[in-house]
Amino acid sequence: MENFASYIIAQINSPEVNLTGAVFKLLLAMVLGVLVGMERKRKGQIAGVRTFALISMGSCMAMLLSIYVPQVYLGLKNGDPGRIAAQVITGIGFLGAGAMIHMKGSVRGLTTAAGIWMTATIGMAVGVGMYLCSIIATAMILIILAAFQIYESRARIGQENRMVKITVEGVIDDITPYREILNAHSVHLSTYYINYDYAQNRTELNMAVLAPSHRNYLPMFNALRTIRPTLSLTLTATA
Repeated sequence: MENFASYIIAQINSPEVNLTGAVFKLLLAMVLGVLVGMERKRKGQIAGVRTFALISMGSCMAMLLSIYVPQVYLGLKNGDPGRIAAQVITGIGFLGAGAMIHMKGSVRGLTTAAGIWMTATIGMAVGVGMYLCSIIATAMILIILAAFQIYESRARIGQENRMVKITVEGVIDDITPYREILNAHSVHLSTYYINYDYAQNRTELNMAVLAPSHRNYLPMFNALRTIRPTLSLTLTATA
């Protein structure tokens, strides 16, 4: 049994690609990807457990393939093992772009996109046998995504992008009253979009705003709805 355990450990730590080591690396990459994906899914992001697990495993497989090709084919002994892996960094950008949502002048999902990129590099690190470094990097990602958010929430630091959508009766021809109320509550109006519905005699005003984190918006909403007869008022996150 001891000899068998030593054999497995030797296969796992071998610099050459073998079945035992490859399976272990893929499993480890999957577990690390799942951990990051669970945290993102808990935050309601579109990229979750399956996405991050596949990204990590795919990057690991690409790294194994990069090592395996010059290892097996004698004519490629002088090949570059990092050539295939280098394309992972470029290709993963498309997935990161897909994780970002463009919402009327604002972008949501930058953190998830960065997490996708980092998870891909972790999978590549597992593929070359940097097990401890990969585990530590995963732990650091979870600390950044979870612990730092708790700190920011308690310290009430930073600013956040929000979209304020107001539907009112009649046609709005001047947003100055709305801008003044936003300024009074220390909320900066970045840009706005207006949709007129003449058939229903309604106006939909969409305002992209920047406000201090953890702002209590209720007093501001009460003030906004007094300007005109208000049919609806919603607040959504944009970052």
